[in-house]
Amino acid sequence: MTEPDTRRALLRIEAVDADAEELDRLARRLRAELTELDVDLRPVPGEVPAGAKAADPVTVGSLMVAFSAAGGVFPGLVETLREWLGRQAGRHKIKMTIDGDTVELERATSAERQQLIEAFVQRHA
Repeated sequence: MTEPDTRRALLRIEAVDADAEELDRLARRLRAELTELDVDLRPVPGEVPAGAKAADPVTVGSLMVAFSAAGGVFPGLVETLREWLGRQAGRHKIKMTIDGDTVELERATSAERQQLIEAFVQRHA
């Protein structure tokens, strides 16, 4: 995407007690779901957690997502992330950073998540 209204979000998966292999598996699952959206995905080089088995550091838990600021893509992206987290069995969260502003999406009550997401979307829509 090279349009002037393109936004970029850095997504970083954090999982309690997950090794590099598990983070890679989680990132691949999330990436597969995000390909259904009108976004451009790029893996971001990351560090393998200390003590973890060797893994491809490019795929360890981070993605750069580029999307159009117009057309409602951003709310759809956030909703996809929220739904993905809700289906995960572990204690995972996703940190989303746009223009230095970071929000942590994790399991919380539906009302708490909705308030947090609405505030973040309003700041970046």
